[in-house]
Amino acid sequence: MHVVPIAWMFVVVLMTAAEATSPQGTLLGALITFLFYGLLPLAVVMYILGTPARRRARARAARAEQAAATPTAPSPSGAPPDGRGLPPGDTIAPERKEP
Repeated sequence: MHVVPIAWMFVVVLMTAAEATSPQGTLLGALITFLFYGLLPLAVVMYILGTPARRRARARAARAEQAAATPTAPSPSGAPPDGRGLPPGDTIAPERKEP
């Protein structure tokens, strides 16, 4: 997949060199050629081509998060788990003063 961008940048670098060394060319023109004909379009294309991989990674992370959030085994005390998959500790009733 990376052969085409490497080849594209090779062609753009050669065009930039030709622009810079030409008697009618300038360094500013070479820089503009490199940025607007090479770097910017290549960045957009690579971002678009990377969208499916980013989507798969996001879905994989969501599945892993969902799997970590669901308890795997019921607690032996019968109390509901605390969200981390661990049973809660014994609850102690608060001590109150009589009115």
